[in-house]
Amino acid sequence: MNEIVDLASLRLALRAFAAARGWRQYHTPKNLAMALIVEAAELVEHFQWDTPEESLQPSAEKLSAIRDEMADTLIYLVELADVLEIDLIAAARDKIAKNAQKYPASPFGQGEP
Repeated sequence: MNEIVDLASLRLALRAFAAARGWRQYHTPKNLAMALIVEAAELVEHFQWDTPEESLQPSAEKLSAIRDEMADTLIYLVELADVLEIDLIAAARDKIAKNAQKYPASPFGQGEP
């Protein structure tokens, strides 16, 4: 497998991985979106009963599990974007611009005093 250094190389690696296993036929938007939400729910489980402070300092073992769930979530998101031909970087850039219009920065930096 080629080195994965950005979203484009990740997308290509995921295409090859799925194709080698005959999984591409199952990678419909519906299936990928459902798999994405399942993985996101598994990520949330790691924080379910933590206080905000505890969530900022997970143990090494817990952080490793969180990392795996984040990777699973990213993988399904990238695969969904690939199937729908959505450029995630462009989509994120456009969404940040929309959010900047919707939520203008406060002149005080942290919201109103």
